[in-house]
Amino acid sequence: MKNEPLLYYKTKEEIESYRKKSVKLKLEWLEAQMEFFYKAMPEKAKKIRKKLKLGKIF
Repeated sequence: MKNEPLLYYKTKEEIESYRKKSVKLKLEWLEAQMEFFYKAMPEKAKKIRKKLKLGKIF
């Protein structure tokens, strides 16, 4: 099976609906996504991320 890029499409109506949502709701959604990705992240990636945050990797 050939690896194809993951494509993500939204209709103009879906984009407009998202634009109407409050900033607070958008930030809460973003925070939930970041928490999920962090919990799903392998330990090795977490260690690298921590080093980047501390400025130990450039």
